[in-house]
Amino acid sequence: MKNIDFHSKKVLVRVDFNVPLDKQYRVTDDTRIRAAVPTIRRILDGGGAVILMSHFGRPLDKLNADGSINREKFTLRHTLGTLSELLGTPAKFCSDCIGPEAEEAAAALRAGEVLLLENTRFHAEEEAGDETFARRLAGLADVYVNDAFGSAHRAHASTTTVAKFFAPENKSFGYLMEAEVKNASRVLHGPERPLTAIIGGAKVSDKILLLERLLELADNIIIGGGMAYTLIKAQGGEIGKSLCESDKLDTARSFLEKAAARGVQVYLPADSVVADAFSESANTQVQSSDAIGADWMGLDIGPEARKAFSEVVLRSKTLLWNGPMGVFEMTAFAEGTRTVARACAEATKSGAFTLVGGGDSVAAVNQMGLADEVSYVSTGGGAMLEFLEGKTLPGVAAIGG
Repeated sequence: MKNIDFHSKKVLVRVDFNVPLDKQYRVTDDTRIRAAVPTIRRILDGGGAVILMSHFGRPLDKLNADGSINREKFTLRHTLGTLSELLGTPAKFCSDCIGPEAEEAAAALRAGEVLLLENTRFHAEEEAGDETFARRLAGLADVYVNDAFGSAHRAHASTTTVAKFFAPENKSFGYLMEAEVKNASRVLHGPERPLTAIIGGAKVSDKILLLERLLELADNIIIGGGMAYTLIKAQGGEIGKSLCESDKLDTARSFLEKAAARGVQVYLPADSVVADAFSESANTQVQSSDAIGADWMGLDIGPEARKAFSEVVLRSKTLLWNGPMGVFEMTAFAEGTRTVARACAEATKSGAFTLVGGGDSVAAVNQMGLADEVSYVSTGGGAMLEFLEGKTLPGVAAIGG
């Protein structure tokens, strides 16, 4: 963006305002909107006008009973107040993203003003990456800036196709997009060692591509969450009623064998906080993770695992954290995730580079007020996961080649 003169230009900016709302349609987490503000400000300060576009939810998958779009539930208008407040200036709103109304609103926009277009996913052409739809979006502006890393893994019209209609000198990443790629690349290319990856979540199948990629990158891989029990069972452990993907046991064994062959240390939880039901009020115990009783299920890592994992984290120079250590949404099973978050913050204070990527990990550090105590917190869950897996993100390639 620093190479573009925005003076008297209209700039189409793809942001990711797919944010959570409460039942009264109020924004409950403004992280993604706040993250877009520096890019918007840079354009406004440079004498440009900003036209924002974003998706919001999946409106075409959840139509009203009569087959119509539920506009009240999926309108981006709900984000307008938060956007205006964060910018410190009122933003305008257009009830469509293409067509005469959008064209008139864009044409009337003056330097220093911001226009938010309606949800791009109200049009089926968005997810189809339709060129005609993308051309109509592009026709609203002189410059295109993609600042929606969270959507960069989708080859949609507003994230990828639209870039075709702008000359190389008139398209760029925004500051958020640049920061996401830069920080992820710091883990992928020439990291300071030892590099430790902390991987959690429910299923091995969701993370196996990342785990395979990490065998080429990491010195240590810490595994928690429900996925750990598939790996423990693959080693012959008894896991009771803990989550297990029985059809992935061979995959799990293969991964562990490859890690051993490469000299990558894989750490599984030695003990677990187990419960007799998937409930906040369930009875709980601490049991060895490979000897869990038949009527119990592991829902968090235990005290021995917390201590062992923290020790690995604290002697690391580069850290990647993707996924919680347990069912952290329930207080009774949140301590493992909290412990890892605190250890990452402590390691950062001691000079380590720490990248937190993935929705639940981000939610955990935000919940604990530790977001400012790690090096970088990614806004892109699926996009960050695919980038770390080594995939080419269409939204990145459309700008950077």
